[in-house]
This record gives sequence, structure tokens and C-alpha cells, in this order.
Amino acid sequence: MADHGNITKTVPRAEQIARLNDELRQGKSTSGTITITRGVQGITAIDAAQLASELASYKDFDPDNGPERDFGQLSLWGHDLLWKVDYYDKQLEYGSEDPADPTVTHRVLTVMLASEW
Repeated sequence: MADHGNITKTVPRAEQIARLNDELRQGKSTSGTITITRGVQGITAIDAAQLASELASYKDFDPDNGPERDFGQLSLWGHDLLWKVDYYDKQLEYGSEDPADPTVTHRVLTVMLASEW
């Protein structure tokens, strides 16, 4: 809930989740992890800084990848990549009971080759 002076505005749940996903993708979150698969690790020309920059600036969202901004596609180094955010409890044992609540959720953004999907 955002408080703007005397006006209290409720942010829709999907937008709360999307904002938290954006923070992770943009490197502004301490409640998540960004990981890459072995397939992406095997790309000879991989550049971690370029990947981080591309994730941070990603804006190609549409209704197919949901209002939570938890999925995207990139083409880098001659490869088609996908990225996906998943929601776990803080111990990374189970799914989060509330992805809109960062106090009970650890986000994991995984970057993979499209062929690994």
C-alpha cells in the first residue's frame, strides 16, 4: 500500500509482484537470486555485464508473459535466451505462500537457452 499524503492507494497484487520482479531483474533487490543454466554458461562469448544490462533494461512485456513481468526473451551472442522468475520460501524449499510479500519470498530469476525450456 502506498501512502501519498492523505490519500492511500492500494496497488493491485499483480503490480506489487511485478515491481518486486523488476527490482530483482534490475539488480536492486536483496531478496532474490539471478542464476544462469549450464547451457548459458557454455556460451563462448557470454558477457555477464551485458547480460545484466539487458535484463535491467528489458521492457518487451505483453499479455502473454503476464502482468507480473516474470518472463522474457532475449537474443544475445547468437543465441535465443529466456528468463523466468520463480517464487520460493526464504529457505528455498517450497513455493512462496505470498509472492507479493518480500518478507516471505525469495525470488529466483533463471536465464536459460530457449532450447532448455
